[in-house]
Amino acid sequence: MTSNYTFYESEDMGDSDNFTYDDNVDACQTEEKAMQHFHAVFLPVFYSLIFVLGVAGNSLMIAVLLRPRHFLRITEIYLLHLALADLMLLFTFPFEAADAVTGWMFGTFLCKLTGLMKNINHLCGSLLLACIGFDRYLAIVHAISSMRIRQSKTVHLICILLWLVCFLFSVPNVIFLTVSIGDTNSSDLYCLYNDFGIHANNWDQTNRVLNHLCFFLSLAVMAYCYTAIVGTLYKTQKSHAKRGAIRLALLITLVFCLCWLPYNITLLMNTLADLQFIANLNCNYYASLNSAVEVTKSIGMFHCCLNPFLYAFVGVRFRSELIQLLYYLGCSRVCLPLRNNNQPSISEGINSNTT
Repeated sequence: MTSNYTFYESEDMGDSDNFTYDDNVDACQTEEKAMQHFHAVFLPVFYSLIFVLGVAGNSLMIAVLLRPRHFLRITEIYLLHLALADLMLLFTFPFEAADAVTGWMFGTFLCKLTGLMKNINHLCGSLLLACIGFDRYLAIVHAISSMRIRQSKTVHLICILLWLVCFLFSVPNVIFLTVSIGDTNSSDLYCLYNDFGIHANNWDQTNRVLNHLCFFLSLAVMAYCYTAIVGTLYKTQKSHAKRGAIRLALLITLVFCLCWLPYNITLLMNTLADLQFIANLNCNYYASLNSAVEVTKSIGMFHCCLNPFLYAFVGVRFRSELIQLLYYLGCSRVCLPLRNNNQPSISEGINSNTT
C-alpha cells in the first residue's frame, strides 16, 4: 500500500505562496542530498529483502489456506484476499528498487500498471482488515443474530465487491500517470501524475484524500469493533479457540496500524501543506516533511511480508498445517519433530472451524 508521491514531485517548492526562502536553503540542500543517498543505497536493498520474504511468506500462506480438504474459516477467507493484495504490491517492488537507483526506465504501460496495483492494495488492505474486525465483532458481540450474515458465500461476495470498488477508484491512476522528467535539474525519468496538466494534479490530491478517508475510516471501525469485543469477552466465557482467533485478528490489525499509521499521518500533513491549509512553510520544514514521508513509507512497505509470520507464530492450526505442507514438500528431517509437537487436538480442531 503506497502512494505514488515521490520526493522529486515537489514542484510547488518554488511557489512563493507556500514557501519562504531564507537561511535554511543550505539545510534543504543537505536534506535533499541525504534523501538521494537514501533512495540510491537503502531502498534497493530494502525492497529486495522485503520482496523475497514477502513473496515466500504470502505464497506459503496461500498454499496452506488453499490445501485440499482445508475448511476455510471466515477470517481465513479475508486473510486469503489480504495475502493476494500483498502479493500484488510485492510484484511492484523490483520496479521500485530500480526506480530508486536509475529513475523510471520501464515505459508508460508499466508506470500505469504499477500505479494501479499499488493504489488497489492501499485501499483494499485497509478495507479487508476493517472487514476482519467487523466479522469478529459480529461473531462475538452478536453471535446468534449474525449467523445468516457470516456465511462463506456471503464473505466471498463481499471480498469480490471490495476488489471491484477499489479497482474502480484506482482506474484514474491509469489515466493520469505517465513517465516524465521529475526535476528540472536532472534528466532522470519518473513515474508521475503528469498527464492532462492540472487535472492530473487535481486527481493526485483527490486520490490522497480518498486514501486518507479509507485508512482512517477503517481504523475507526477496527477500534470500535475490538473495543466492543474486549468488553464482551470480559463479561462472558468464550472458548480457547475463539479467544485465539480474536488474539490473532487483533495482532494483525495492531501491526497494520503500527506500520501504516505514521506514513498516513505524515502524508496527511504533506497533503494539507500542498492544499495550503498549512501556510508559510519554509524550505527546511517542507524538506523534512518529504523525508519523513519517504521513511515512514518504507516502514509501511515492510507490513506486506509480516502477516504470514504473525499467522505462523500465533495461529496454532495454521502453524500445524504449514509444518505438514513443508513435511510433504521434503522437509521431513527438520519438520517431523515440529509436526509431532504441533498436532492440534480433536476438540481444538472442531472449535477452530466455528470461528
